[in-house]
Amino acid sequence: MTESISPLRVAVAGEALIDLVALADGHFQPCLGGAVYNLARALACQGVGTLYLNPFSSDRFGRELRTQLLQDGARLAHPEPVPQVTSLAVVGLSPDGHPDYAFYREGVADRQVSAQGLTQALQAHESLELVCTGGLALDARDAGVYLPWLQAQRAAGRCVVVDANLRPSVMPDLVAYRRHVLAVLAQAHIVKVSDEDLLHLGLPGETALARAQYLQRQLGSPWLLLTLGAEGACLLSGQGAAWQAREADALAVVDTVGAGDSFLAGLLAALLQRLPAKPVRMDWVDRLRQLSPDDAQALLAHALACASLCVQRRGCVPPHWAEAQAWRAQHALQSRALTLPA
Repeated sequence: MTESISPLRVAVAGEALIDLVALADGHFQPCLGGAVYNLARALACQGVGTLYLNPFSSDRFGRELRTQLLQDGARLAHPEPVPQVTSLAVVGLSPDGHPDYAFYREGVADRQVSAQGLTQALQAHESLELVCTGGLALDARDAGVYLPWLQAQRAAGRCVVVDANLRPSVMPDLVAYRRHVLAVLAQAHIVKVSDEDLLHLGLPGETALARAQYLQRQLGSPWLLLTLGAEGACLLSGQGAAWQAREADALAVVDTVGAGDSFLAGLLAALLQRLPAKPVRMDWVDRLRQLSPDDAQALLAHALACASLCVQRRGCVPPHWAEAQAWRAQHALQSRALTLPA
């Protein structure tokens, strides 16, 4: 596939980079990556018309990133390359496949954006319903780019999706970083956080679920998605309902790179399947509140299938819609409604 012919429904803005993954023999393997880039790929693989908004470098890595994204079926707001180099991340993997990162992102291609430029890139695409960002785009040093852009998109009636995907180890001012992350999350209709993200934010609560509930109350977001690794994931609604789902059987995990991105893409793809594209803007707070408990559990099930397939592959290899549907049909899922304290 070279380009999707599906109507554009989602725009994605944020980092695209090369993960230099440390191997056991001391060498490094370059892999296409970046949380937001992975999300764009994963959405396109799910059959969602996806527009990626950041430019790519003219260097070798930039060409590879661009080629892969087009092969997956996404479209580019900036088809012409820029002279700045591609962002790099050095990635170490723990024995259980969990990554840690060091980033090199000064003067790089994916940061050659502005709030005005991002907004202008969407003006010709009235079919767009969702805008997504997160990860390194939440760096407080880029506060003048993504936050005003999201504010403008929410005001325009689009659904704002933010995946915290925090990287505190590479942020020079953690106080400013946490403050800015919370300001961006406050713009989102759909917030995704991991149990680790909640610890990095220093939120009160004895459990990840309690911290997630606290965060949602502070933000007022209609939906909050909480990923819990092997324990699955939860969906919390702003109306006080919550659901949790996990795979019934243990997975043969290769690594977890891209698992959260595949999870979010799967959930958004399933959401859009249940909410057909409409030419008239609708209030997304009300739209999300109208989904039933059966809808919520179905979205979680599909999202977890996408993440489960991803963790059994080396690097971020997002599954297609049919793959995730086949996985869910063949593997048991444990799902339940949660009772949250008032």
